[in-house]
Amino acid sequence: MKDPGSFRDPSGFIFSRDNILYRQINTVYKENYEQLMNSGLYRALVDEGLLIPHEEADFSLKLSEEGCCVIKPEPIPFISYPYEWCFSQLKDAALVTLQIQKLAVDYGMSLKDCSAYNIQFRKGKPVFIDTLSFETYREGQPWVAYRQFCQHFLAPLALMCYRDIRLGLLFKDCIDGIPLDLASSLLPLRTRLKFNLLLHIHLHARSQKRFAAETQREHKGKMSRRALLGLVDTLRTAVKKLAWRARKSEWANYYREFNYTDEALEHKKRTVREFLAVSKPGLVWDMGSNTGVFSRIAAEEEILTISMDLDPLCVEMSYRDCAERSETRILPLLVDLNNPSPDIGWQNQERSALFKRRQADTVLALALVHHLAISNNVPLGAVAEMFSLISPWLIVEFVPKQDSQVQRLLTTREDIFPGYTQEHFESAFLSYFSIEKSERVRDSERILYLMKRQ
Repeated sequence: MKDPGSFRDPSGFIFSRDNILYRQINTVYKENYEQLMNSGLYRALVDEGLLIPHEEADFSLKLSEEGCCVIKPEPIPFISYPYEWCFSQLKDAALVTLQIQKLAVDYGMSLKDCSAYNIQFRKGKPVFIDTLSFETYREGQPWVAYRQFCQHFLAPLALMCYRDIRLGLLFKDCIDGIPLDLASSLLPLRTRLKFNLLLHIHLHARSQKRFAAETQREHKGKMSRRALLGLVDTLRTAVKKLAWRARKSEWANYYREFNYTDEALEHKKRTVREFLAVSKPGLVWDMGSNTGVFSRIAAEEEILTISMDLDPLCVEMSYRDCAERSETRILPLLVDLNNPSPDIGWQNQERSALFKRRQADTVLALALVHHLAISNNVPLGAVAEMFSLISPWLIVEFVPKQDSQVQRLLTTREDIFPGYTQEHFESAFLSYFSIEKSERVRDSERILYLMKRQ
């Protein structure tokens, strides 16, 4: 079956058969593919961990007559998209893309596109996944992917850095990156004093507008190899200089400032570890993960963990921590469970909804349900149903109304939640799960449950 998100490139496409992922390479791309493989660029990129490796597959697997060969890429454990990444994830993805372009030129090739969707995170690091994005470099040829790099990387990073971190969510509406004229209009005036931003965003946007009637004015004319590498270097400098200085987060210091004694936190960690030993997951979704304290518990048990939170600073801190510790089993993502990533793109099939990708074997929902039920008015039954749709096992924490964190949520609103009780909680979840184990967290009124879908 052809991947619905792989149709725009005439060079080839992704498809699956018997749950195995393949890529068909079309005859039109044959010469460039042979150059990639024979020049040494493929091996150099794979050895550096910059490009996803592949192996040759049976040619009879091809889906159409245009095919000249079939390859089997190494699968990515979990697909994520730029609007789910924190600032540093997008920045690292940008720097890897530029590193690949510079290396490609050394081997006589160049990236023909620079979509952020060509990057995925594998073992904690960004890796390029589109084997068909390389073309033979010809002296004097401008970089055709320059505009796309600016739209997919530099513009959103600048907006997140200088205006508001939430502007990264514009990717959901702007599937081909942030239009440069929009970015230029949103950025503060002081960014015009930053040479690289002036050049690559503001003046770039102006030239696009001025020559809109012409075909890609910035791609016309000659560009020497030295000028091309200089362009890459200035983009790299621009990206590296962007640094998001986060304001204080309401939840980033949650485990240090609120509720838990040291003994209670250690007891909760032990209990979660014991529950994971029962469910034996290969993939955990830690939903409402904060800075990833319990994601690390799962990772220590050698479990791949998708660590989701809606607070940009929490996700940023989690990602930086993973990078510092060379953590390979945690993927932090920016996810709002009240509005998770939907199907978007062509026919709403080009980018898959979060819940349609790879489902969890076990969900961690710790200190989460009271936010959904009280802050967002989601009925307990609806919360339970949602968890049942995405995982056969659930480790969930009930935080009673007398808990200081629930009281904190109620300080700014009327208590219209008479049904928010342990009895109603258990009743709602028993419609979808059986309770396998439960444990009260020491020095608190909170209760941890291990549940199995019926």
